[in-house]
Amino acid sequence: MTTLFANGTTHSERRPALLARGINAVSQIFSAWRNRRAFYRLGDMTDSELRDIGLTRADLHVAVALPFGLDPTTRLRSIIESRIEQL
Repeated sequence: MTTLFANGTTHSERRPALLARGINAVSQIFSAWRNRRAFYRLGDMTDSELRDIGLTRADLHVAVALPFGLDPTTRLRSIIESRIEQL
């Protein structure tokens, strides 16, 4: 086995870590995609329904502007939490 750098890590020992990172990245992208699909359903709600869950139509416009790989539901959660803290 070939030893990498001075820490004594071998190629075969690094493969599981790289595989785990790859799986985590794919999992995060899939979760963001799934949550974005659910997010788009919020656009079908009326303003009064959105108000019931603590959102406005403007909040949806802010969250949808995030890049694709980011989860818009986390942005909405932070908006709602900041409103709760103001109360």
